[in-house]
Amino acid sequence: MAGFPTIKTLDAFGFDFTVGVNRIQIEELSTMEFVKKKENIILLGQSGLGKTHLAIAIAYQVVQHRIKARFTAADLIMQMSQAKKERRYDAFIRQAVMASALLVINYFPMSKEDAHHFFQVVSRYYERGSVIVTSNLVFSQWSGIFANDKVVTTAILDRLLHHYHVINILGDSYRLKEKKEEAMNDSDLYTFEPKKRKNK
Repeated sequence: MAGFPTIKTLDAFGFDFTVGVNRIQIEELSTMEFVKKKENIILLGQSGLGKTHLAIAIAYQVVQHRIKARFTAADLIMQMSQAKKERRYDAFIRQAVMASALLVINYFPMSKEDAHHFFQVVSRYYERGSVIVTSNLVFSQWSGIFANDKVVTTAILDRLLHHYHVINILGDSYRLKEKKEEAMNDSDLYTFEPKKRKNK
């Protein structure tokens, strides 16, 4: 029901591979105290560093304690847009959005209309629930996510960053690391020593 695309755990996260991820801080967040306090978590970093892994792993811990969480991305905004066309916008937000104590939102670029829907989500959750947001952009570049609407961007950041924890992840991409390892393993398959010809 949480909509996790896959199950990720904190035990499987490569803390030694990344920079900026404090194991103690993550373990404290996984106790769900941030949900009780209605705080947010912002995970920043380039693609492939484990932002989504951490977001799902923390949310998975929350679900294990029978607290409702929901993982979403563009699908939620599309559903909100459809609900507005069908004149059931407020009902949809109450029933489908606010039904969870924790909302995990994976980064994606938005149109101006999408940005206004996202603002509604953040505004409704403000001091009523917790949000985990992942992004590969620093805060100063977030207006690019929200169709360069600086007013909406400021309003969103104002609410997200009132009670929040920020985790800025640095390092090399997991996926690139795996690709390199695969390439090295493949190259080993084709490495051979030519046999020396015997002189007759």
